[in-house]
Amino acid sequence: MLAYLIRRLIAVIIMVLVVLLATFTVFFMLPKWAGQDIAVLFAGKQAGAEQLDGIRTKLGLDDPLIVQFWDFIKGIPMGRDYANGSDVTHCPAPCFGYSFRTEAPVWETLKDALPVTGALAAGACVLWLAAGVATGVVSALKRGTIWDRAAMTTALGGVSLPVFFTGMVAMGIFVHNLGWVKIADSLSTDDSIDVWVQTLILPWIVLAFLNAAMYARLTRATMMEVLGEDYIRTARAKGLGEAVVIRRHALRSAMTPILTVFGLDLGVLMGGAVLTESTFNLPGLGLEAVRAISSKDLPVILGVTLCAALAIAVANLVVDLLYAVIDPRVRLG
Repeated sequence: MLAYLIRRLIAVIIMVLVVLLATFTVFFMLPKWAGQDIAVLFAGKQAGAEQLDGIRTKLGLDDPLIVQFWDFIKGIPMGRDYANGSDVTHCPAPCFGYSFRTEAPVWETLKDALPVTGALAAGACVLWLAAGVATGVVSALKRGTIWDRAAMTTALGGVSLPVFFTGMVAMGIFVHNLGWVKIADSLSTDDSIDVWVQTLILPWIVLAFLNAAMYARLTRATMMEVLGEDYIRTARAKGLGEAVVIRRHALRSAMTPILTVFGLDLGVLMGGAVLTESTFNLPGLGLEAVRAISSKDLPVILGVTLCAALAIAVANLVVDLLYAVIDPRVRLG
């Protein structure tokens, strides 16, 4: 198990480095190759020539690209100083860049948004995983019944409806008309748990409704395939109870593709649920990315992109470890 864990950690580190290189290439190399002045992207078109020269010096944009990439990588764990003569701006570790639009390190912006996105992702994934898997298992066991058809019809509706539509309808009904839910204008770690729950309960349900529908359909299809395998018939022939057969044999085998999709979905959510956060005006990474794109705040866009990549890498590492727990043969692969 230890050797398997070490192999997966090495693979994740390599993948993160490749993502960092690709992200740096997109944000710094491609604009330069296309003839664009990166300093203008940082400062805006209203900046004068003297100000642009200062930004080039301060960010090291005139250095070779490999030097710029190394300075960026080194700044994440060690911090970085952006210097132009006596004008020195310190970006403490972890330094994902410095936004000259907001005059603050990118990590400060990400740090305020991460708890909101994390809470949104954690609550929604628990709901959709429990509801989706349970619905899919029951539908597979009662294939062709009214329950199966009703559940799959509801799932089809959940998959078809976009988050922003479902979210707006839910807010119109439960917030404005009935007044059952109160959504705070902003969220911070200083707010009480009650404020967080009241603000996030509706986004949790809306986001879980969309994903639970997909998980229900995936679980049903996988369970129906697994229930037809020879080892399931053998387990039943040995006299094992139906509950034991479903729980220990069928569901365990069916969890592998579900975990694969779950790892990707959770990683993407941790990178920012753009539509959900924009619909409910939640100050998470997704909303920060939208604002940064609107203001062309390149360092913040880069920081959000890196956070999303890191979240997906970590989520896939956790999924790989869960594979080894579910199926011991994975450790030997």
